[in-house]
Amino acid sequence: MKIAAVSEDGINVSQHFGRAPYYVVLTVEEGRIVDSETRPKAGHHTFATQGHPRLARSERHGCDAGSQPKHQRMAETIADCDLLIAGGMGQGAYESLKGYGIRPIVTDVGDIREAALRYLEGNLPDLRERLH
Repeated sequence: MKIAAVSEDGINVSQHFGRAPYYVVLTVEEGRIVDSETRPKAGHHTFATQGHPRLARSERHGCDAGSQPKHQRMAETIADCDLLIAGGMGQGAYESLKGYGIRPIVTDVGDIREAALRYLEGNLPDLRERLH
């Protein structure tokens, strides 16, 4: 199993999926982390020249048609992962990841390795109220 987490420093879970420049990908076997790698991640910094769409009051972040290709590009880097851990993300990214077969979990656990181990134990909070 491979677990990805968004990060700004390679150690901590980033609070925002779109702003994080890296994925930390952990390979898990028999309940133990056996490998770790850092991969570059497309995000707001990659798409800065494209600007952000104006949302209607009822629209959630990242749910517009223009965001879907961005989400696809972000997901391609972790297509081999089963799970993504983030501290927060937009509703559009959350739904897109699910569509690519990657389970997103939004949590308040800050340390990537701790979050992954807590997931394996069935003890990682999934705080969907952090979706925006």
